[in-house]
Amino acid sequence: MGQKFQSFFSFSFAVLLIISCLHDRNNAEAEELRNLVSDGCDLYEGSWIYDHSYPLYRSAACSFIEKEFDCRKNGRPDDVYLKYRWKPRGCALPRFNGLDFLRRLKGKKILFVGDSLSLNQWQSLTCMLHVSVPKTNFTLNRKGGLSTFTFQEHGVSLMYSRNAFLVDLVQEKIGTVLKLDSIGNGHEWKGYDMLIFNTWHWWLHKGHKQPWDYVEEGGMIRKDMNRLVAFSKALTTWTKWVESNVDPKVTKVFFQGISPTHYAGEDWNESNSTTCSGETQPLSGSRYPGGSPAARDVLKHVLRKVSGAVTLLDVTTLSQMRKDGHPSIYGFEGKRGNDCSHWCLPGVPDTWNQLLYAILVRQGGSRN
Repeated sequence: MGQKFQSFFSFSFAVLLIISCLHDRNNAEAEELRNLVSDGCDLYEGSWIYDHSYPLYRSAACSFIEKEFDCRKNGRPDDVYLKYRWKPRGCALPRFNGLDFLRRLKGKKILFVGDSLSLNQWQSLTCMLHVSVPKTNFTLNRKGGLSTFTFQEHGVSLMYSRNAFLVDLVQEKIGTVLKLDSIGNGHEWKGYDMLIFNTWHWWLHKGHKQPWDYVEEGGMIRKDMNRLVAFSKALTTWTKWVESNVDPKVTKVFFQGISPTHYAGEDWNESNSTTCSGETQPLSGSRYPGGSPAARDVLKHVLRKVSGAVTLLDVTTLSQMRKDGHPSIYGFEGKRGNDCSHWCLPGVPDTWNQLLYAILVRQGGSRN
């Protein structure tokens, strides 16, 4: 009898100890999150610091990552670029908790809409979540221009819809027309719990890479126009769509921000012929020598008109500091190309998603 009581007492003590540890851990995590949501903390002001515990995942754990983003698999020999963590100046950014993310968004549908940089971020998030719950079943389906990644146990679906301009790109008798004041496919964006938009990458393309023949606005068709002006008009059309079609009490809307390129070394005090190729470390400090790109200023100006309706993931400056984070010759085209636009995975887009998670926590995202 005494031995049984002792065994029961030992078992009960062990259970209470585990519960106490979990309680302490939850309290620590809650305190960390309280530090995050404190007033006056700018998540985008900070610097990159070396962290030996990074990266958050290995690309080999996510067989679905596109070849163009899997730099290590494509032969990139260095790995120091994987070891940097974003540190905001005024607060602690909690480590990404994929299980918590899925619990907060249980039963929800998230749609990324944009160009291949949206694909970059979408693939990053699907992998970050997958490695957080590796034993959870998932499905990945591609139909037309829509890719859907679903975590069945949690009822969470992450979609990606390719749309380089957000406004309409239409084939007409005269050729391909970019319609700056028209969004005909906006019905495809309805019915989601979270929308994450992006556009800019294709607005500067000219010559054979330019995907339109004419630009139309206000019934007037032109051969071309100032690209920043066109970008501003298209964003204004998009914000009007958001105001008319999105209930902010039901659907959260984010804009990814302007992702920078690193093709001109003079922007970071190197020779102009220097590119991202061969770069292995980020810039130090918190200010980019080349300053803020004009597109970011345009974007912020337009978004001020819909204050509160759209949350900007202002990733430009922190990404500018990562001249080392691009695929360069370890992208889709290999040594025939030099990709200083997209980002390696693991890499910079993981931080974008960490910031997305932090904002959800700050905004008090639902949690089951």
